[in-house]
Amino acid sequence: MEPTPPTLLPGQSARVMIGYLDGRTPTEVFATDDLLLEAPNWTLDSRWLVLNGAGRLWRLPADGGSGIEEIPLSDVPALNNDHVLAPDGERIYVSANDWHIYEASLLGGAARRITDVDPSGRMHFLHGVSPEDTQLAYIGVVPHDGNWSADAHVFLMPTAGGPSVQLTHGTGPDDGCEFSPDSRWIYFNTESFSDIAGHAQIARVPVQGGEPEQLTFDGRVNWFPHLSPDRAYAVYLSYPPGTTGHPPNLDVQLRVIRLPDWTAHVQVIEVFGGQGTLNVNSWAPDGERFAYVSYPLSSP
Repeated sequence: MEPTPPTLLPGQSARVMIGYLDGRTPTEVFATDDLLLEAPNWTLDSRWLVLNGAGRLWRLPADGGSGIEEIPLSDVPALNNDHVLAPDGERIYVSANDWHIYEASLLGGAARRITDVDPSGRMHFLHGVSPEDTQLAYIGVVPHDGNWSADAHVFLMPTAGGPSVQLTHGTGPDDGCEFSPDSRWIYFNTESFSDIAGHAQIARVPVQGGEPEQLTFDGRVNWFPHLSPDRAYAVYLSYPPGTTGHPPNLDVQLRVIRLPDWTAHVQVIEVFGGQGTLNVNSWAPDGERFAYVSYPLSSP
């Protein structure tokens, strides 16, 4: 059974925000109390943000402008918040709630399913596309007794479709896998370095395979690393200690670091959110701004 797309709580709003590398106060470009928007991507021409909400795909002028409008897709089930733009700036790869990955035009229209049904029952959660547009990075999940995170690892597959290659084999679970802009690395979050359930940290592994390298070493629970286009900075989502998974509606932080030192925090932005706030890469092409979503409540 496909899950129902998430909705806002009573008295809650979704606010699309822009953070700035120079440390300026983030700005709100759009707010709604009708639609739970998630996971902004920034288009290659810098004009639009692309988000999901209510199982559909939407675009919003990067300055808020004329407001949000649907990108009408067909031949695809309800979407979740795992979507990435193709390097040509004209297409998008999306994950749907039938646990498959699809390709579609940013103008809308029919979508093409890329993944095949796996005999193991593997579910596909997209997080990255290679700069050459030849490979997709996704999290393959095989649920065990209702536990979705028991068997969750990084896989690579051709963008045209075809066999997948499992890249990580740790105790896991893994999530948030994304190509570096130079195509050499997959950055992701994993629990493989900790004996504490839920204690995810940021790591990377060579695209050609090898042993993962741990990058963050703190008491917080760190998810979804996104490198800036020039590989000079990264932003990631940081949950309070003891968090399990990537739930919504918590006091979280967006941590911006100067590479290669993952302890060199340029800024820390306090946000009420979590799931949906920063699931996919949302850096602007100029590498000076990034988009995210906060979900404030009108009362506690």
